[in-house]
Amino acid sequence: MARYSATPANEAKSAKCRGSHLTVHFKNTVETANAIKGRKLLNAVAYLKDVKEHKQCIPFRRFHRGIGRTAQAKAFGATLARWPAKSAQYVLDLLKNLQANAESKGLNAEDLVIKHILVNPAIKRGRRTYRAHGRINAYTRSPCHIEIIASEEEKNVEKAKDERAAVVFQTRQQLAAKRLRASRQ
Repeated sequence: MARYSATPANEAKSAKCRGSHLTVHFKNTVETANAIKGRKLLNAVAYLKDVKEHKQCIPFRRFHRGIGRTAQAKAFGATLARWPAKSAQYVLDLLKNLQANAESKGLNAEDLVIKHILVNPAIKRGRRTYRAHGRINAYTRSPCHIEIIASEEEKNVEKAKDERAAVVFQTRQQLAAKRLRASRQ
């Protein structure tokens, strides 16, 4: 079994998946992962499908040099954005795998929230390209490893009203002043 960089708070209510040595750009995948972190699982799947169809964009916040601007980025409080189709497809496939893992554990996919998503660079695969005047340059890929952990969101339960909580604790001086006021009336 593979080692994950994080452990969920409740293992029984969590599902995990990972992909190693994926031939997809590391930088684009980091931005795609950051865009879906904290979303509900089904919301993230719908969002990535919209990205593939250019209905929504992925805001580029870290690796944004040379990125063009788009009006779709206003929804995220950014101006620089792209539609990395291959990264979106790889992450979408992992989310489908995560959903299947959750269903096999008996978890409800509608309650799952992406708590942890990590993209690490993998070993660069080297090729070479031939240049003018007999020179050769490196022509490398930047693959990555992706791991995702989703957990069921715990429902907030209202605290029961306790009658004892209404009792206000008072100091001796406050009690004495209260008795004095009561005796004067």
